[in-house]
Amino acid sequence: MSEAEPCAYCDEGAPLDAFGIKITELPASKVVLFKEQSHPGRVIVASKYHVSEIVDLTPEQRAAFFADVERVAEAVHKLFNPDKVNYGAYGDTGHHLHFHLVPKYHDDPFEWGSTFAMNPDRKHLTDAEYDELVAKYREALA
Repeated sequence: MSEAEPCAYCDEGAPLDAFGIKITELPASKVVLFKEQSHPGRVIVASKYHVSEIVDLTPEQRAAFFADVERVAEAVHKLFNPDKVNYGAYGDTGHHLHFHLVPKYHDDPFEWGSTFAMNPDRKHLTDAEYDELVAKYREALA
């Protein structure tokens, strides 16, 4: 990836606003609320380092990043009480290390037992509802 190519997680602003809302920064990551909320509470934990792969981090950076992922997962469990959290790390087109944390429930016949739909475009919230979710996450991560 060349330096001239935009990166939503590094550049923030309009590229990030297209799909997410920055919640906060943790020691090794940025936490972003995914605007498409078919899975209430879906968030992204993006490395503060612009790398594509886990192996591109030093052992210390990797440990700090996974500590942040764990911290956000605990917040997801606290706020949404899912039966399972799915962790998706793709990045075929957006070459910046990030994990989607997706709450899943046994009683969801469309999603339980399969991978979550990446961009289903089924459910968007009002600005007030986004603000409420961001505030809940900020409190849980404080």
